[in-house]
Amino acid sequence: MTAEQPHTPLRYGFLVVPNYSMIAVTSAIEPLRMANRLSEQTLYEWPFITLDGNPVQASNGLIITPNYSINSAPKLDILFICSGIDVSGAFTKTLQSALCGLARQHVKLGGICTGTYLLARCGLLDGYRCTIHWENMASMREEFPSVLIKDELYQVDRDRYTCAGGNAPMDMMLGLISENSGGTLAVNISEQFMCDRIRGHQDRQRIPLQLQLGSNQTKLTEAVTLMEANIEEPISLEELSQYVGISRRQLERLFQKHLNCVPTRYYMDLRLKRARQLLLQTNKAIIDVAMACGFVSAPHFSKCYRDFFGISPRNDRIGR
Repeated sequence: MTAEQPHTPLRYGFLVVPNYSMIAVTSAIEPLRMANRLSEQTLYEWPFITLDGNPVQASNGLIITPNYSINSAPKLDILFICSGIDVSGAFTKTLQSALCGLARQHVKLGGICTGTYLLARCGLLDGYRCTIHWENMASMREEFPSVLIKDELYQVDRDRYTCAGGNAPMDMMLGLISENSGGTLAVNISEQFMCDRIRGHQDRQRIPLQLQLGSNQTKLTEAVTLMEANIEEPISLEELSQYVGISRRQLERLFQKHLNCVPTRYYMDLRLKRARQLLLQTNKAIIDVAMACGFVSAPHFSKCYRDFFGISPRNDRIGR
């Protein structure tokens, strides 16, 4: 009888640069720790790395002693570059040389929080889909037109892994754990951390409307605020126009110009996103979710839901 082959843990390295986001890094590492604890195996290792092996300070002032310098680090399955505020000042030719060298060795690379910016600055995201914290999206699109920047919480495109920061790295890691070790383990980890649900790569960042529209679009902001406050009993476009004090045609032009859709489409999307939150975060019956979001029948709700999310409400709930 042959002995069972020892398990080889996956090794995810975390390269931190000055002023990195502590919450983003710990949100990425903690699911790996919990995976080991719950499985009672060493499924993952997470070496902490800096460029020269010396400690660097996080944006909250805390310092973690690294395990390695970038040149002394062991073989990695993925290297995540972790940054935070003042990210442009973290770019150096040394960093670029190290990351491009790893890319040539076919090491998978990731960006956590503004680490995405550093990957792009090194020329390692051209033609890739990626994401970054919403505060940095506009400047990223301006500076790197060949990078496909999305507004999801995280993106996995071939050998690049990027996420928005904050607690989004936890969702990305839970997604990776689910792929590597099974969905049950990922769900158990989520429950340990008291997460309402595991958000998927299709979940989008909630970007403040004021940031999207600017301070001079008060009528449009007011209209969207009214929509958000009237999900269960949607108000008509005529009523909405009267409330904000402009004509229906003017309102339609504002939505088309600044949000790239008609008001009815935007309103429907709001209601469906609210419905998905209720569906995945509560035990409400599907018909009750439909009614709470302004749909008069379950069949109509299911059709709209499937058209928008690509899956039926029932199967979406079962899948989570």
